[in-house]
Amino acid sequence: MASSLSFLLLFSIFHSLERSVLSSAISSDSISFNSSLSGAQTIVSKGGNFALGFFHLANREAPISDPSSSELKISKEGNLILTNQFKTHIWSTNITSATSNYATVAEILDTGNLILRDGSEPSKVYWQSIDHPSDTWLPGGKLGRNKVTGERQRLTSWRNSEDPAPGIFSLETDPNGTSQYFIFWNRTKPFWTSGEWNGEIFAAVPEMTPHYIYNFEYVNNANESYFTYSLQDDKLISRLVLDLSGQIKELTWMENAQEWILFWSQPKQQCDVYALCGPFGRCDENSFPYCSCMKGFSEASPSDWALRDWSRGCKRNTSLQCSSNSTSLSGSEKKDKFFLMSDVSLPANPHSLAVGSIEDCELACLKNCVCTAYSYSGGCNVWYGGLLDLQQNSSGETLYLRLASSELPNSGTKKGKTIRVLLGSVLGILACIALVSSLGWLYNRRHKITVTKSAEGNLIAFTYNDLKRMTKNFSEKLGGGSFGSVAKGTLPDSTAIAVKRFEGLLRIGEKQFRNEVSTIGTIQHVNLVRLHGFCSEGDNRLLVYEYMPKGSLDTQLFRRNSVGTVLDWKTRYQIALGAAKGLAYLHEKCRDCIIHCDIKPENILLDDLFVPKVADFGLAKLLGRDFSRVLTTVRGTIGYLAPEWISGVAITAKADVYSYGMVLLEIISGRRNVVNSEDGSASYFPLEAVRKVNEGDVVSLLDDRLKGEAEFDELDRACRAACWCIQDSEIYRPSMGQVVQILEGVVEVGFPPIPRSLQLLAEKPGSMGFFSELSSLQSNPTQPESTSSASSKG
Repeated sequence: MASSLSFLLLFSIFHSLERSVLSSAISSDSISFNSSLSGAQTIVSKGGNFALGFFHLANREAPISDPSSSELKISKEGNLILTNQFKTHIWSTNITSATSNYATVAEILDTGNLILRDGSEPSKVYWQSIDHPSDTWLPGGKLGRNKVTGERQRLTSWRNSEDPAPGIFSLETDPNGTSQYFIFWNRTKPFWTSGEWNGEIFAAVPEMTPHYIYNFEYVNNANESYFTYSLQDDKLISRLVLDLSGQIKELTWMENAQEWILFWSQPKQQCDVYALCGPFGRCDENSFPYCSCMKGFSEASPSDWALRDWSRGCKRNTSLQCSSNSTSLSGSEKKDKFFLMSDVSLPANPHSLAVGSIEDCELACLKNCVCTAYSYSGGCNVWYGGLLDLQQNSSGETLYLRLASSELPNSGTKKGKTIRVLLGSVLGILACIALVSSLGWLYNRRHKITVTKSAEGNLIAFTYNDLKRMTKNFSEKLGGGSFGSVAKGTLPDSTAIAVKRFEGLLRIGEKQFRNEVSTIGTIQHVNLVRLHGFCSEGDNRLLVYEYMPKGSLDTQLFRRNSVGTVLDWKTRYQIALGAAKGLAYLHEKCRDCIIHCDIKPENILLDDLFVPKVADFGLAKLLGRDFSRVLTTVRGTIGYLAPEWISGVAITAKADVYSYGMVLLEIISGRRNVVNSEDGSASYFPLEAVRKVNEGDVVSLLDDRLKGEAEFDELDRACRAACWCIQDSEIYRPSMGQVVQILEGVVEVGFPPIPRSLQLLAEKPGSMGFFSELSSLQSNPTQPESTSSASSKG
């Protein structure tokens, strides 16, 4: 019999259940000897958080097809049992400790746990569902191993989107006994690990365990080893699910929207799941569905693909001719050919061959009938059998896929020769037309600005002279700094632009400039400044951005004696939330994690509706998804730099979180965090902010120009979020995605501790040595990245 009852547990909030199910709900949270469940009936936990009932296909390991005639009840032995339409026992709790069926009760709790207990002694629990998880891990449940019986508690994905039967992916603790989790493919191939538990976090996923949300506990004794967790706020409803996509996902219930919101997932990139698309399947992170078949192949099981089960992959449309003995084929038709696939990440499990050229590599593959592809980049790699884990991306790798000759144009036939002759004629005509057009273009060049599309996606490659004319020789300055200057300009279609010109010490190489422009240029988000194009001629390096009429946040936020409307609280909150969403996109939604490295009010620009757009991320650090941190020289701006910049350790995206927290405090207070007095002393607002937040006095932190006019709940959330963001240790800071959740009210957070760095400042009143140290590091001219990143004011 199946060991888990989780097939019956509907992980739905009471208010989100279908009306037809609710109408059949038993007015109880339990099943006793004289009651049972069948058909559309449900029982609901006392607080209405969870309901217990039948799926349309119940019992994942031994399914029953007719819930209407099946029954869940207490047996005469005191067990909870499931019977089918023939009254045959399909599943049982199979315990021997229960003494009386009349006294035994099955109860669904508000934690989502189904327990079998003694009705007269509620503390006596015989069995509970969280000890037998299926694809879901709830707070209070265990994942680990019983050292005495050898039984393991693991999560197993669904087979497909409609079938809850055990699927191909599983999550469990390390079979070798270390304190880390693995996601396995087919119970044999680990492709993701949490890293070992260090007493506070999992080494590879620091963002998973912000201490204000979770309490994780690792138990390891003579009888068992397991992890369990709880939520600090018992009002939250959260669950960890091993999705059929092969990702572990943390979902939080959002009451207002009446739906589960994805809070966290690993692996972060869907295409990093091993063998997701099966043999000869191709994964593309930028499309949905993620999987498609390579050229010359079609879906092996279309019905499975329709249910998001791609594990069977793709099959050849035409068999290879390698071992064909057919005499009806010509010599050229008997030969297999290779199809060039560019911009891919190469498949898993390559075999290296010692050959000296790409021609020899191809020949070696052709001679082996089980060879299905090859690649040559300084060395020869070949693949045998089905290709797994091929990804379509911009990595620049090239793969030669082996296909039957009939799948590709046959250059040896008369038809092929005729096509080549016709093609040559057409190309000749086109060349003549191009020559005439070029002469005309040269003639009009002085009188018309012309731009051309570049290889960098949809970005425009401007000439330097074009930009000089568009900006009237860079005469209307919008801002500047050590990087150079920003000038306003106008495109031929009257679109306003901001042109950023790199000058002075900041000299960027051609290859680096184009690579980073190519990466950033494909990113579009409502809260990121759009990059229109670039110029790279000789030593001239320029970036062309959209023009932002309201300027930068600092000009709107800190003007106290100038004419203009003070930003109201609603606008400030909109700016804070929008900037957080823009950063979350850079960190978590791009192909590579992009660390901005210089978040400050000057780099948050505002459009005519005060919608915020993060700017100057074009030359930030690109961090591949295979890495969690990056070494870099000190960069950024004094007052916004995270402590790890000073210590010289490798940084993560949490460095941006720290800077954002500092900006959020300035949005709240309407003043700079560091204020120098005439007597040479300095006050440090973040220290005051953390103290006031812990005292519950957040209103006193609000900009006095607002005269207390702010939504208190929003102000409280913003203050707490900011103070968690500026914690000294990055493991205590939330991710930017979590900051968005906090500001949106999805997640509540407790009171933050006072960071040690702020305490040190308090111990030495008026001392700003911390910032002096930063200043000395940043002024070192031998470090090319020591200057602050560019400001794109305007």
